[in-house]
Amino acid sequence: MTGLTEDSLDADQPLPMSGRFRGFLPVVVDVETGGFNPATDALLEIAAVLVEIQEDGSLMRGETFRYHVQPFEGANIEASALEVNGIVPDHPLRPAIPEKDALQKIFRDIRSAVRENDCTRAILVGHNSFFDLSIVNAAVERAGIRRNPFHPFTSFDTATLGGVIYGQTVLSRIAGAAGMEWDSASAHSAAYDAEITADLFCRMVNLVQPVYTAGQSQ
Repeated sequence: MTGLTEDSLDADQPLPMSGRFRGFLPVVVDVETGGFNPATDALLEIAAVLVEIQEDGSLMRGETFRYHVQPFEGANIEASALEVNGIVPDHPLRPAIPEKDALQKIFRDIRSAVRENDCTRAILVGHNSFFDLSIVNAAVERAGIRRNPFHPFTSFDTATLGGVIYGQTVLSRIAGAAGMEWDSASAHSAAYDAEITADLFCRMVNLVQPVYTAGQSQ
């Protein structure tokens, strides 16, 4: 990929997403699990939210993909985790699908978005993103999936951004500091948390005026 030039940075030419984050497409991910150990604890729910760039260069939340996930064979599920997320893994009306199927469906949509934005790969955005990325990476390894669209170790963390910009690191408190509504009853749903995180990520990034160097390498 060629570097950015003075012509490509012309104010009359909106910067594409491929030029905003060094060729990466931010995708916000939230997972609900049966515990905190990626290797042993069940992945129970996963949501991914696309991020779109507008003509003025600002970011906004895009489409959401969400799946309930069947615990993998032998998975550990802590009662304390279920008390927090409210998930009943064996509920007869819970539309859960196998872990591999959920990942493949989400990855298919993410890869399409990466291509549409002329990006090289996706980068995971999350609140305490290391946890979400470690869960995804562990599930990818269990499922034997070879085409993981996410960068394997780099991520964008909204807890860090919130601490820098608003002086808060808890998701609900960052939302409050940003003037956003917070629905406690919906919290700890993967889709709700991912969408709130996406809105916050876009809002915080939009507060920052990026500085680019002509000829910057991609």
